[in-house]
Amino acid sequence: MRLQGKRIFITGAGGGIGRAAAEKCAAEGAAVICADLHAASAEATVAAIRDAGGKAVAVIGNLTHEAACAAMFAEGAAAFGGIDALFNNAGICAADDAGPVETPLATWDKTIAANLTSVFLCCKAGIPYLLEAGGGVIINNASIVALVGSAFPQIAYTAAKGGVLSMTRELAVMYARKKLRAVAICPGPTATPLVQAFMADEEAWKLRRRYLPMGRLGQPAEIANLVAFLASDEASFITGSAYTIDGGVTAAYVIDDSQT
Repeated sequence: MRLQGKRIFITGAGGGIGRAAAEKCAAEGAAVICADLHAASAEATVAAIRDAGGKAVAVIGNLTHEAACAAMFAEGAAAFGGIDALFNNAGICAADDAGPVETPLATWDKTIAANLTSVFLCCKAGIPYLLEAGGGVIINNASIVALVGSAFPQIAYTAAKGGVLSMTRELAVMYARKKLRAVAICPGPTATPLVQAFMADEEAWKLRRRYLPMGRLGQPAEIANLVAFLASDEASFITGSAYTIDGGVTAAYVIDDSQT
């Protein structure tokens, strides 16, 4: 198991990509600290991991609040004697996040806080533990919207994810000689509850599908496979990179949607 002995802190571990990553990393031998705002969701992930023979604990709190974030890391580190890896995955996407003219300031502020400020605060709280462990890796969940624009805008979400990608590069350069890596993943549309809520309507799905070369959404488990690799020593020379995992979306110019 390639993550044997690793201790990984995963935010938004109560569902979607976070839960899939937590279960995959645990299956690969890691002890997983499942961080989430919702206790029931985090505990459900922990229960699933333990039922499968893995090690996990839940830590609950609001990652946009500095004191709460610091307390979550202290609790998680105490549970397993330290932290070797951090997957900054938690985030939101608001229904009224649209163009710059239409998006309410309150939605902008909430989205930036949940998707960008939380990553900063987790790095602020978590990096000392990673350095104490002798280095490790920070994996930040960005998005393809950090790389390309869209005529269906989510301006606050896009700005936040662009910030996550830039922050990742800065972290990578800053800590490279301290054996601390930083990488970003940029998923395309993935079958999480957040995304599926936007595509519940058949017409909405048809509209989006035409831009997906594979004609389908990614699965959380597929994203989790990449996270587990990047958290492992197999990725020891990878830092500052952005890994696109999108079924070909960012590679496409024209798609033949007549194919099944």
